[in-house]
Amino acid sequence: LRTGDTVSGQIRPPKEGERYFALIKVEAINFEAPETSREKIFFDNLTPLYPDEQLKMEVGPENISARVIDLVTPIGKGQRALIVAPPRTGKTVLLQTIANSITENHPEVTLIVLLIDERPEEVT
Repeated sequence: LRTGDTVSGQIRPPKEGERYFALIKVEAINFEAPETSREKIFFDNLTPLYPDEQLKMEVGPENISARVIDLVTPIGKGQRALIVAPPRTGKTVLLQTIANSITENHPEVTLIVLLIDERPEEVT
């Protein structure tokens, strides 16, 4: 068991001298059979895979933002990225530039973008 796991099963009331209910039988761990949780690997024991192939952002000479990304903060294939900036600084435009560059330069890549607290009219 790991910290935060949900254990469910049959309980019995506390006997004389006991304070808490006792778990008689474990029926599920994290809403799955207990046998399946035995085979799960701890996150700390997983082998990290680092990106070794760069995603080129530059599409043409007019796209300066993509060129700066390639030079200053290159993005690797399989890497996650986070853009944090004050309001009205062009984060959405930069994300659109990155998404367009990836779809144009790397058609084999599946692009997943999560936008939190964005207005629908800015996203589309």
